[in-house]
Parts: sequence; C-alpha cells; structure tokens
Amino acid sequence: MIYQIPWIYTPVRSVLAVWHQLTKTEMPELSKGSVMMRDRRRVEETIRAMRRAGAGRLQVISDFDMTLSRFAHNGRRVPTTHNILDNRLLIDEECTIKMKELLNTYYPIEIDASRSAKEKLPHMVEWWTKVHELLIEQRIRKDMLARAVKESRTMLRDGYKAFFDGLYESRVPLLIFSAGVGDVLEEVIRQNHVFHANVHVISNYMDFDHTGVLRAFKGQLIHTFNKREGAVTQAAALSQLQGRPNVLLLGDSLGDLTMADGVSDPRHVLTVGFLNDQVEERKESYVNAFDVVLVRDETMDVPNAILRNVISSGDRK
Repeated sequence: MIYQIPWIYTPVRSVLAVWHQLTKTEMPELSKGSVMMRDRRRVEETIRAMRRAGAGRLQVISDFDMTLSRFAHNGRRVPTTHNILDNRLLIDEECTIKMKELLNTYYPIEIDASRSAKEKLPHMVEWWTKVHELLIEQRIRKDMLARAVKESRTMLRDGYKAFFDGLYESRVPLLIFSAGVGDVLEEVIRQNHVFHANVHVISNYMDFDHTGVLRAFKGQLIHTFNKREGAVTQAAALSQLQGRPNVLLLGDSLGDLTMADGVSDPRHVLTVGFLNDQVEERKESYVNAFDVVLVRDETMDVPNAILRNVISSGDRK
C-alpha cells in the first residue's frame, strides 16, 4: 500500500522549483544564431559553478588578433598586429609584397583542418621567423608605432569597452596571450582607452637599440601553436593570477586551447572559440574542442553575458 503525504510532498516540490529558479542560467545570448555548443547543459553548469565561486576566483585568458580584435568589418579584413606594421611609415613596398607572399603561403596551413597541430608547428615557426627577419631589416622606429596604429583600420570587437571595463571594475585579471606583436597590441588597447591595471600581456616584443630602432625580437618566439610553453613558464609566474582556479578562455585557433595550461590547480575552465573563417571546413573540430563556438560573430556579446552572470554573485574581492 502506498501512502500519499501531501503536507510533505508539496513543500518539497516548491523548494525544488525555487532551487531551479535560483540556479538556472538566464543567458539569452547563448541562443543567438551564431552560437554553437556540443553540450549546453555542461556550459550552463560551469557558469553556475563559476558564479558560486565569485569574481575573486576568476581569471580571463584571451588571444588578441581575431579574438579581441575583429576579423572583418564591412567585408574587409581587419589588420592583425603584424599587419598594422604594413605602413609606409615603417616598411617599404618590397617588404609588404614579401609579407603578403608569406601570408598566402602559411595562413592556409594554419587553418587547414586536415593537418594536426604537430604537422603545422614547423611551418608556423618558419612563418613567424621570416616575418620578424623582414621587419628587423626595415629598421622600424619605435616612435612611429603609435601613428601607424592610429592610421590603421584595426578595430576591437563590438562590446570591447564593457568587456575590459567590467573586468577592471570587478578586479578580475585579464591575461592577453598573443602570437602577434606586443608593442603594437598594447598601443591598440591604449588608443581604445582600455589598458587598465588588471591587463597583463604575453607576446612577441620588439627590442629597440638606444636610438629607438628595431634590432631584434625579445625572448622566445610565440606563435599560434606553442602557447602552452609560454603558459607554463611565463603565465604561471604572474602572482596576480594565483588563487584564481576558474578560467574563461577566449581564442580563435585550436592552438589557443593550451593558454590555460599554466593555471595552478584549475577548477572550472570554460572555453569560447571564435570561428571566423572557413566555417564549414572547421566547424566540427571547433565544436568538439571549444565549449562555446561563435560563428562569424564580431561582437563580445556572449563573453560579456558570461561575465555578467559570473560576476553577478557580488563577490568582488
């Protein structure tokens, strides 16, 4: 015989309903047409876990070119930090031609879905090394970089100000991990008035002589597919990132997924991938690799929505 006990059953049901309302993730941005997810439930569970932990346990790690900066605008490609240097103030026409030839040779290899990262790696080293050698030959002047950035068509993604300002106000560190040119990257952020104290950059930096002329690039070469090495050595040493095991990671390449490898004892890691080019060829590999994939989405709408949700806990340590 089964006994029904309404005075117990009803309150339990009500409590469960209230608990569902308190823990569900209200994020209409995840329903945008540009969003793809292999497991939406896991994404929402990760966001809820991050929210419970609060802003004081969060860090954001992001690529720069074609991730924080736009891929295209009005049908035209937006220049990367390397491409911004393609300015007659800095390099001559012959150098421009050679850099474009290198782009046409190596970029198809970088985004080739049929090749593994291991197969691509030596080609990326060749590409970056040759480009840097060309730039060094041009004897680029440090005092001309700001003007080159100002004259370029570079653009950050729509919603960038809310992204940078929100992280700063919530005291959440932002680590920008870029295979681009760090000096140019910093100038882009500076000219957009969002280079806050919580921003840390790991990138390829120029080494200028005492007269301000480029003579080399500093340290270890960083390219698309060796970011794990930099994450383990450089990022892990940043004291500002310690005690923050929850990570929102943003990138546009499968190689960007290793940027969080330097995080000590990671707890919850949510990865967002911008799929900008060759969508059909790369869609499957991106959906299988990233938690959230944004297809030809030139905005920061989804990352900003995730951050609002996580930081809404009110914990701003």
